[in-house]
Parts: sequence; structure tokens; C-alpha cells
Amino acid sequence: MPTDSSPTARALRALEILQTRPGTTAGELAERLGVTERAARRYVGILREAGIPVESARGPHGGYWLRRGTRLPPVVFTQAEALGLVMAVLDGQPAAADADDFVGFALSKVIQALPESVGRQAAALRQHASAAPDRYSARPDPATTSALVAAVAARRRLLVTYRSESGNEWEAEVDPWAVVVRYGRWYLLCHSHRADAIRTYRVDRVRAVQQTADEFELPDGLDPVAALEENLGTGWEFPTHVVFDAPLAEVAPWIRPPMGRLEPSGDGCVLAGSTSNPAMYAQEWLASVPFAFRVDGGQELRAAVARLAARFAAALADQPLTAISKDWSTQGTEKEA
Repeated sequence: MPTDSSPTARALRALEILQTRPGTTAGELAERLGVTERAARRYVGILREAGIPVESARGPHGGYWLRRGTRLPPVVFTQAEALGLVMAVLDGQPAAADADDFVGFALSKVIQALPESVGRQAAALRQHASAAPDRYSARPDPATTSALVAAVAARRRLLVTYRSESGNEWEAEVDPWAVVVRYGRWYLLCHSHRADAIRTYRVDRVRAVQQTADEFELPDGLDPVAALEENLGTGWEFPTHVVFDAPLAEVAPWIRPPMGRLEPSGDGCVLAGSTSNPAMYAQEWLASVPFAFRVDGGQELRAAVARLAARFAAALADQPLTAISKDWSTQGTEKEA
């Protein structure tokens, strides 16, 4: 199998470029391939010798393109591409190591279609690499995800039915700006007309999607990842307001975006946000921040912190934990965002 730098591999890369960008000039092709124009023309010649009809025209509007109706050869992966694909699938979907998993079954098809030398290495990588699942990741329904992505691409408003962790279900009219994958979870970044605000919905909790005839425009300069990070901690049922007795620069590395927005306040800083799971917020997020803090707002979060404090105090006081454990066991610990 050719390496990434072999003439055949570069010729295949040239074919990919011409597929996606008809009219590419020799200069543009050379720049994309990282070679000279003379070498780029040689790779086009390799494609023509292989029977692929690459047409060209001279002049200011000239360039290369594939003849209309061209039947292209099967997809060919280099060794690095094939192994990288297997690694990416296992990293994002650990269950794909099992051929009975539907993603694993699809991966098996890809591996079987590879040339023998590369396919053997890909199969060995898939068999012997053990991928530990992320307990906080969530697999959304592919059909729902596809419907959301289609609406994003078409700039069409949606009616979505959403169910929160607590079981509340509602319908919202939204402008779907982007689908963002973050740390094993898929999110819909959108503008909710119901709330007249930016919202981040977990795709695995979207129960129904209905595309409308209404169109929308994306905000100018939208950075979907940055917008998601900024808004993950807003819009949930229970408000939170936490004051830290440490400078923002020291606290910031310990604050996850879903916890809210961190802002300076005097010699310390303030974290304002919201959550649908106060117990998780207290036990898993606040407890991991190594700075003194005070919960000033959100009575549900204050109650969750009080239960956590009582639990640890009882552990040091050598007292029975039955009542505290029973109370704590009724609190959810699944993360909302």
C-alpha cells in the first residue's frame, strides 16, 4: 500500500480535490498538495493513465475537472488514513470494537474493503485496542441527528420536542445554528423562540424533530464551539450563584463551561449559572474545585451542598449514616451537560 508521500497517494489526493473543487488550476492543485506545479501536472497524468477522464482548459478561467458522469473507482485509503479512521471510531464509539454493534458492523465493512496489507493492520488494531467507554458520553439517535443537521444546512426553523433529565418535556420552536460534538456528547446550539435566548439541547434528549417552512439567518461571525461553551450553563431549571475567595485566573482552570459564567468580583470571582441536577453540581463539580467558596444563590444548590457537607461531617464524627445515606440516595447524579 502506498505511503502518504508516494506518487499514487498524491494522485488519489489530487482526485479528491478535483471531485470537491472542479476547475482547480495547476497552481492551486500544487498548493493543496504541497508540491510544484510540474509535479501537480504529473499527478494529473497518473490519473489519466489510470483511465480517469480529467479534462482541462487554458486561460484565466481554465483549470482541471472530471468529465460529467465519470464513474470513480472505489475509495482507497492510505495506511495512515485507514488506521486513523479505526482509531477515531474506537475513540468516539468504544462499542465499535464489537462487530455486533451497528457502528462496529459498519467498521467491519470498511476494514474488509481495504487492501489486504492495510486491512490486516486495521483489523489487528481494532481487535487488540481496548477502548474504555466514557460514562458521561451519550449516543444520540442517528435519524434525529441527521434531521437536525439537515435543518442546520437548509437554514430551516424547527419544532423540537425535548425531555430534560428530570423528565419534564416540552416543545420549542428553534433556529438550529449548529450541531456540536463536545467530550462525547452531541449538542444542538440554537435560538429558542420560546425563551427568546440561546439554548444548548443535548441531542440524545431530543424526542421529535419537525422542520418548518420558515428560514433563518445565522448570526454574523458565529463561532459554534465558543457559543456552546459560553451558553452550556444557562437555561436550566435551578439557578446557581457561587462566590470564590480566590482570583479568577486561579479558579478558571477548574470551572467547566456547563457550570456557568465566571466573572471577577473584588479580590475573588463569582460563578453564575444554572443546573437541572443540583446534587451532581455540588458533589462532582463544586467539590472538585480546590478553593474556598460560598453558595449565595440557588436554594436547591444550597440544600445539595448542605446534604453533601453533612455526609462528610458524619464520616468524621463516627456517627450512623443511615438517614443521611437514605436522603442522599434519592438525589440523581447523572450530568445534564
